Amino acid sequence: MRTTCVIAGGGPAGAVLGLILARAGVDVTLLEKHADFLRDFRGDTIHPSTLQVLDELGLAAAFHRLPHRKADTLWLHTDESRITPIADLRGLHGKYRYIAFVPQWDFLDLVTSEASAYPNFRLLMNAEVTGLLWEDGTVRGVRYRDHRDPHGAEHEIHAVLTVGADGRGSDVRRLAGLRPREFGAPMDAVWFRLPRSAGDPDEWVLRVSRGALMVAINRETYWQLAYVIPKGDFARLRRRGVGAFRAGVARLLPFVEDRLETLGGFDEVGVLQVALNRLRRWHLPGLLLIGDAAHAMSPVFGVGINLAVQDAVAAANIVGPALRHGAAPEALLARVQRRRAPATAITQTAQRIVQDALIGRALRARSSRLAAVLAGLPPVRLATRRLVGLGVLPEHVRLPRVRRSQHVDT
Repeated sequence: MRTTCVIAGGGPAGAVLGLILARAGVDVTLLEKHADFLRDFRGDTIHPSTLQVLDELGLAAAFHRLPHRKADTLWLHTDESRITPIADLRGLHGKYRYIAFVPQWDFLDLVTSEASAYPNFRLLMNAEVTGLLWEDGTVRGVRYRDHRDPHGAEHEIHAVLTVGADGRGSDVRRLAGLRPREFGAPMDAVWFRLPRSAGDPDEWVLRVSRGALMVAINRETYWQLAYVIPKGDFARLRRRGVGAFRAGVARLLPFVEDRLETLGGFDEVGVLQVALNRLRRWHLPGLLLIGDAAHAMSPVFGVGINLAVQDAVAAANIVGPALRHGAAPEALLARVQRRRAPATAITQTAQRIVQDALIGRALRARSSRLAAVLAGLPPVRLATRRLVGLGVLPEHVRLPRVRRSQHVDT
């Protein structure tokens, strides 16, 4: 198979890049190694910067028809019974002044369904990248295995540009021999669900205590909960037993105590091993990495999806015009990194500050009073509102859409 751009990874970065390029007339093939997008406990927060991108793609109305919940204020709850607003998004400039909580599989289905309306877009599910195709020092596509093939045969896709958007454990990055610089994180997160009941809080909750921290996200019919633990501490948590785990949750969120028995055991939880890293070089001849493949983000501020989408928009804006003519000069790939790397570095620096000053301090059983004081400072609130809502450098779709009559069915 031949294509102009092959994208490995059907997450937010890969899906959005595929859509923008397809609507501009570029032949695109998107590979996703799973059979569907239905994986729980993935990032589900769509922030104003991404809502604006969807608006520019003509998808805002369709997106808002998906089941979702809006939140315009983020709150911090501490042991001292202080409830402090961390960020009030109602003060943002622009059309969208809230976060939309939407299951990521619904978001990805929406974007890839729109892209599939173009004859020059292909989505291959069950397709796992197993190798890169090299020619004179340039990446010219990928080898992949179709998991539905009982013989395990490998297939090749030749491409002008290969994009690695396959997440923090990127196979493309590994195959290219690129290794990110690790910045570390003091925590991991144990994700699980509990039913919601009448009388529960309406807003989402960040609960900080001595030695523990939790996030509770209102999903209308259930709570999506993250119990934050010290890095690498899940094995010790399991040894203590599910009863001790339930007790720890009840101490932090007393309003869910009456339904903790519905959590039967640790086989009902997911563990996010938090990573914070960044590649020094996002590209090689014929190859570009974006999203978590280029920079794994901490869950602090919940901006991982939105940084990935901004990468995708910038890549399409910068490289798209050349791809329409069947070229992808490395100078343009370098330009994508130059545009997105500073915003990534600034965001990760802010995440590291929060990890050290708030999360690490809480996990070391320090008082949460300092966190409440810092969160209440006007400059901190303004900076948080900007980072959460728009990011450091919001991108806008600049690559023109071509008329459908100009698309060639390949």
